[in-house]
Amino acid sequence: MSVALGRRARIGQFESFDNPRRIVDNSRMNTDSRRHRSSSGNLLPIRHVPTFMTIAFEPPDQPDVIALIADLDAYQDTLYPPESRHSLDLASLKLPNVLFAVARDSEGQAIGCGAIVLHSDFGELKRMYVSPRGRGQGVAKKLMAQLESRAKDCGCKLIKLETGPYQHEALALYASTGYERRGPFGAYANDPLSVFMQKHIAA
Repeated sequence: MSVALGRRARIGQFESFDNPRRIVDNSRMNTDSRRHRSSSGNLLPIRHVPTFMTIAFEPPDQPDVIALIADLDAYQDTLYPPESRHSLDLASLKLPNVLFAVARDSEGQAIGCGAIVLHSDFGELKRMYVSPRGRGQGVAKKLMAQLESRAKDCGCKLIKLETGPYQHEALALYASTGYERRGPFGAYANDPLSVFMQKHIAA
């Protein structure tokens, strides 16, 4: 996963009336009406940012979501050999025990996604990714919070994950949201190119 952590603004969120699980973030204005001066005293151009962001549980087999997942795969191809990659394919993401969430910008384009696979005694966080155009807005943390909340509603108490040592932003994100390192779990081998973490989300 590739996530760039940006400075968080005040968050103003509400649940939309048509979908109580669809979270709308209206904390960012469409344009910044104030111009800021650089260190040289010159006026900087107005920065345009998304009006709001939505996060909803959606099917993964949508063209823009498929493209997002393809971007994640292409990125991970540059970091790890095939034998050290443990991605879920599209068919696996559509299974009934998988929670799959998508973050969309003000234009309705997919800018982030993530999944939790529900097992009998834990959930596994998979396919976390935020596109470059969606970074710096806290998208990853919001996605994770929604996924963890839904998993908790499903009776899940523990979330585990496997990621790689070269994804420093992801490791920092997970640590900042309460994940702690642990040993291999499930069918994973003790691979030096794997980092295992977990987080208790319920007592």
